[in-house]
Formats: sequence, structure tokens, C-alpha cells
Amino acid sequence: MGPLIRGPTLTSTSAVSLRSITVGYREHVALRDVSLDIGRGDFCGIIGPNGAGKTTLLTVVNGIGRVRAGTVNVLGELATGASFTRLRRRIGYVAQQERVDPRAPITCLDAVLVGRCGRAGLLRRLTSADRERALAMMELTHTAHLTERPVGRVSGGEARKISLARALTQEPEILLLDEPTSNLDPRAVREFGDLVVDAFNRFRLTILMVTHQLDHLPSAANRIVTVKDGRVTYSGGRAALDDPRLTAELFADAA
Repeated sequence: MGPLIRGPTLTSTSAVSLRSITVGYREHVALRDVSLDIGRGDFCGIIGPNGAGKTTLLTVVNGIGRVRAGTVNVLGELATGASFTRLRRRIGYVAQQERVDPRAPITCLDAVLVGRCGRAGLLRRLTSADRERALAMMELTHTAHLTERPVGRVSGGEARKISLARALTQEPEILLLDEPTSNLDPRAVREFGDLVVDAFNRFRLTILMVTHQLDHLPSAANRIVTVKDGRVTYSGGRAALDDPRLTAELFADAA
């Protein structure tokens, strides 16, 4: 592969701008000198082998990564400990897998309503409008029939849709997806991808989706970032995936 391809210079249209970011946990350095820009309205696929630093990149955007050096700009604002309290309300997140005790007395609707707490704050009492938003997002994600089902008693595919409904209930401007289709069967992968694309178009979101499975990345993803050994090795258009050299080098020596 050639030299690192940098993203564009930060402009008012950037949703995320990282400059010389280094992230470490004790002796382990998870990201090294990463500079990257994601434009508002981009659907960005973050690709790389397991342990490359992809999830760590999302934690930086979400304000929970341990940044040792560099600067983070999110939605036009310099990200600090204080500003992320506000910024996180504008960022939705779907985790790879969420384990819920099947005995927990929490319905799927309750779980989706947590998204309103993320938007309005934990101490504000939820209103009928909050409930209407949650129900609308469950309808949008084809989970309306699960409102009274205990959240610990749904299938893996249904659980990911519930997580997506919760994130959309928050009314985010940025949506972070961390391996959201891992361990799902092909049908569930397609269904989830279709829902994400619908939300992307409907709400004009900026999406960052982490995956190590290229065939799980929706065709709507217009931007590709590759990560290996804690470094960004490519940032640019999706057409690069047509070059077998890029993926061969990216996944070389992967376990």
C-alpha cells in the first residue's frame, strides 16, 4: 500500500475531527497519532481486523476514550470533559452485544425509553411526547410488537433492532455502530442494514460503523477508514474496496 491518505482539512461541514490522537490504557497504546475527519452526513465504515483499534476510535468520538495526546472536535465543538456532557446527548450508540438477564423486569419499551433519558437528562421525568417518540422508533425498526416483551427474552437480531430504536429515540446527529451485526444470521444482517440505511436517509445522520466483515457494510456507506495496529492506514472513498491489495494488507497476519 502507499502512504497514509489523510482526510480533508477541518471545515464547518466536519462532524468529527481528530488531530494527532493517541489513546492508551496503562502500558497498552490502542491508537497512535491518528488524524481523521468525517464530514457531516457521511456514512463511514471503519474496517480492520480484531484488536486494530476500531472500537477505541468510537470511544474517542463518544468522549470515553483515554486520550493521552491530540485534540478532538465533535459537531464543531472542541471536546473536553465538560463539553462531552452536552455533546453525548447528540451522539447515539449501538454496542456490539448487550447481555441482559432474562429475568430482569425491563420491557423492550422501557429499554428504548432510555434513549430519551440520554437526550433530556436522567433527572427529568419522561413525558407522553417521549413515549410517543420511543413508540415511533420501535415502529420504524419493526419492533413495535415487542413493546411489552422482557428485553432479555428477545432474539439476537431483535435485540440489535431494540438497541437501534433506543439510539434513534435520542434524536442523535451522529450514530456510532460498534460491530452491530456480529453473530447474526445473514437475514438479520440484511434487515438491520436496511434499517440503518433508512434511518441514515430519513434523519440525515452522520454514521460511523465499525466492522471487520466487509459484506456487512451497507452499500450506502460512502466513506471508508481502515485501521490496523492502532493506526489509520486509509481514509477515502468506498471505491478503494475494489482494490484487493487494500484488504489483503489490512487483514494480513490477522488471527
